[in-house]
Amino acid sequence: MVKTTIPEEEFTYPGSTGCPGCGANLVMRYLLKGLGGRTVVSIPACCWAVMPGYWPSNCLKVPLLYTAFEATGAAISGLRAAFDVKGVEDVTIVGFAGDGGTVDIGLQAMSGAAERRTDAIYVMYDNEAYMNTGIQRSGSTPYGAWTTTTPVGPKHEFKKEPKKDIMAIMEAHGIPYAATVSVAHPEDFVKKAAKAKKIKGFRFIHALSPCPPGWRMNPTQTIEVARLAVETHYFPLYEIEEGKLRITRKGKGTPVSEFLKLQGRFSHLTEAEVDSIQKTIDEAWKRLLDREGPEA
Repeated sequence: MVKTTIPEEEFTYPGSTGCPGCGANLVMRYLLKGLGGRTVVSIPACCWAVMPGYWPSNCLKVPLLYTAFEATGAAISGLRAAFDVKGVEDVTIVGFAGDGGTVDIGLQAMSGAAERRTDAIYVMYDNEAYMNTGIQRSGSTPYGAWTTTTPVGPKHEFKKEPKKDIMAIMEAHGIPYAATVSVAHPEDFVKKAAKAKKIKGFRFIHALSPCPPGWRMNPTQTIEVARLAVETHYFPLYEIEEGKLRITRKGKGTPVSEFLKLQGRFSHLTEAEVDSIQKTIDEAWKRLLDREGPEA
């Protein structure tokens, strides 16, 4: 029998309205396994704003607050203040937003909450575009990706700008803990969520969340694609605790072409463009290794 450190108790019900193969479903599932039932989740406009179902349906076993697209940081600050006034200290406050509602529309409120040292956890499930409203590009969409607002036409258009480094942005706020997680590595995910729960102050978790419709991929390959993101170093798994970086899974250094070829959003790329993406990934990976140092 295979041993696992993942808690058996579930805090999500089956039957959400998410798409087949939705990575965001697993992000929420593993997050709550790590945090437990004494958790309140605030969700802005995003896929997860509709996935729990229509009232009175709900696929979560924890209290849920819906808020405006740009207001997640303000909402979790208000929730924390309310519980503090009531003297309730054992409830974990979570902001749970997509990449558009985090790196773009919600950045100002999240930055304010981090600067105020709000005692809450902010989770960005990153499907790398505005998926709920039609697959428009976001600041988290990677270079080379097709979206409906960066279509691939006769002039070989696609997103030419690099993906925002949200981990660096949040680290610059001096927060005590930030981590990247993947649905392909649930034990690493749950462990980091449980660690974040025990830390006071503003904590940030960046979760890669494959989106079959938006990534133009087979919904049965969600875990495979998420795993390749880690193995190719496209999405490294690491944590930054009090300024110290630690890589939690090295990955094999598989060519990034293995990750890209499973997604139609990259099918237009030339060999030279794939090589350019590989070079960028290799350079970023080296910076991570250099920062972690030999004592890690």
